[in-house]
Amino acid sequence: MATGIIRVKTKVSSGKTKVKMMAKHAMESGFRKDSKTGEFIPALYLQELQVVHTSKEVFAVNLGPTVSRNPYFVFTFAGGAKGDELSFTWVESSGKTATEVVKIK
Repeated sequence: MATGIIRVKTKVSSGKTKVKMMAKHAMESGFRKDSKTGEFIPALYLQELQVVHTSKEVFAVNLGPTVSRNPYFVFTFAGGAKGDELSFTWVESSGKTATEVVKIK
């Protein structure tokens, strides 16, 4: 799985940061069949997603094969300022992991 799957929009207001995030991922459950071959498509989905701001975890979620394609999350955390960095770390069911860093705008 390639990196660069996280799409983020942020807004800082009244000492809080609102984050809207989408993970561009197929989220294959392993229960769907290929229409041409009739074979099951192997399971490949995001298992974990963690967001860190200034060494503090501000969001974490465990996912499974029943989550739809391109999962979308919205959350708010106390603090944050324009220019601060958010670190997004995800783990795929294949064991692959990656970290992406986004600046708060």
